[in-house]
Amino acid sequence: MRAVLEARALAKRYGHTWALRDCSFSLPGGHVVALVGPNGAGKSTLLHVAVGLTQPTAGAISVLGNPAPSDPKSLMRIGFVAQSAPLYRTFSVADMLRLGRAMNPRWDDAYARDRLARLNIPADRTVGRLSGGQQAQVALSLALAKRPELLLLDEPVADLDPLARHEFMGELMAAVAEHGISVVLSSHAIAELERACDYLVVMGSGKVKVAGEVAALVEEHLLLTGPVSTAADTATSRTVVRQSLAGRQATLVVRGISRRALPPGWRERRLSLEELILAYLREPEASALPGPQELILAAETH
Repeated sequence: MRAVLEARALAKRYGHTWALRDCSFSLPGGHVVALVGPNGAGKSTLLHVAVGLTQPTAGAISVLGNPAPSDPKSLMRIGFVAQSAPLYRTFSVADMLRLGRAMNPRWDDAYARDRLARLNIPADRTVGRLSGGQQAQVALSLALAKRPELLLLDEPVADLDPLARHEFMGELMAAVAEHGISVVLSSHAIAELERACDYLVVMGSGKVKVAGEVAALVEEHLLLTGPVSTAADTATSRTVVRQSLAGRQATLVVRGISRRALPPGWRERRLSLEELILAYLREPEASALPGPQELILAAETH
């Protein structure tokens, strides 16, 4: 399946600060992609570059097989909801729908009106009088009524309470199932992402740290725990994502299944999606494990 969003050595600098640097990835269509990373990881900048709101400093990005859109014909194929749910607060909901109809040739007015009516959002109410959850649903309705092929969402549930967040995600998944839209969803709400997304991208320091289908990533990552004295030997022939030493026990998050048997005293288990994400967020790059003698000395000092 073709890539709906692809970057090659993408970089964006603001003054002396790099928001993106050597960022490369290829996201296949037909997925709901979770875009995860700490504040400042480059998620919003990436989405803004993808929709042409900002220009990259270096590298290239393509959306739906074409260079990042800058013309109306390209933009009509993309739905975008920014973090602040960009709506005119003094407009009524009906005014927002009329604006959407005027600006989008593929606009589905009946869909937008029916969806908002089903959510009990009054068409005559001004946006500023709506709750945060209702504003988020209006913004999503506007994006979906464009009939996009790709929907980009930048922290759409960040300011919502748990119930509103759950309702928003439920409505999003219903729309995806009905219309077959590819989605890239930036969010810190890992629990919601685990329920909704089937593809994961973890970003840090402006780069992609790991990307792949959720099921495959969970399958190939393991949490290993055992004696600190044999941690270095355990790590041999395994890709260590994260390591921690606590007293005489070592904990390793590794990627890839090794044919070597674990040393005595070691246990392994699969990680949850949340544990996998946190492993990459907490330690961007695993440093080299100390040698066996250094590990023994470290344990004896605790």
